[in-house]
Amino acid sequence: MPCTLDHELRLHARGIAPVAGVDEAGRGPLAGPVVIAAVILPVGFECPSLDDSKKLRPDIREAIHARLTGDPLICWAISIREAPAIDRINILRATHEGMREAVVSLAIRANHALIDGLPVRPFPIPHTALVGGDGLSASIAAASVIAKVTRDRIMEAHAHEWPEYGFERHKGYATPGHLASLRRHGPCPIHRRSFAPVAQLSLPLG
Repeated sequence: MPCTLDHELRLHARGIAPVAGVDEAGRGPLAGPVVIAAVILPVGFECPSLDDSKKLRPDIREAIHARLTGDPLICWAISIREAPAIDRINILRATHEGMREAVVSLAIRANHALIDGLPVRPFPIPHTALVGGDGLSASIAAASVIAKVTRDRIMEAHAHEWPEYGFERHKGYATPGHLASLRRHGPCPIHRRSFAPVAQLSLPLG
C-alpha cells in the first residue's frame, strides 16, 4: 500500500484538522538518543519518494529531509531523549514522553495525531495508532524521515568524540563490530547502561 494522505484526509472530512504524524528513530540501539518528530503536512502535499525512513537510501532520506524542513508550509518539531533519561525511565516511557513533547512543541496546534505503532496514554490530544504507519501515512513517514536523519547526524557527531566505537557506521545498533568495540573499551557516556548487552559488557575485557 502506498504512503498517502488518506488517513489525514479522512480526518479532515470529519472536520478534524490539523493532523500531525508522529514517529521516532532509535528505540533499539545500544547507544545514543531516541529522537521523536511530529509533522503537519499541508493539504495537497506530494512527494512520491516519501516512505518509511528505514526503507530509503541515505541520500534519498537527506533530500526528503531538506524538502520537509525547508518548506515554510510544513510544521515540524522534534524531541530528544538522551541515554541517561532512557536508563532512568526505560525506553518505552522515554519515547512516549518525547512523543507528547514533540506534539505540543508544534508551532501550529494539532487537533489529532497519527502515531506509528501502538496507542500512547496519556496523550495531550486525540490520536490514532497505526501499526506500520510509517509506510501508510505520509505525515508519519515525514516524521520518521526527520527523526531518522536528525538521529543519524547526532550519531555521526558522536563518532568524532568516540571514534573507537564506529558510531558513523552502525549508529549505535548492536552490530558485531559495535559489540566487539564494547568488549574492548567498555561503554562510553552515550551508551544505554540499562540495555542488557551494555550491562553485560560494562567492563573492558582484560
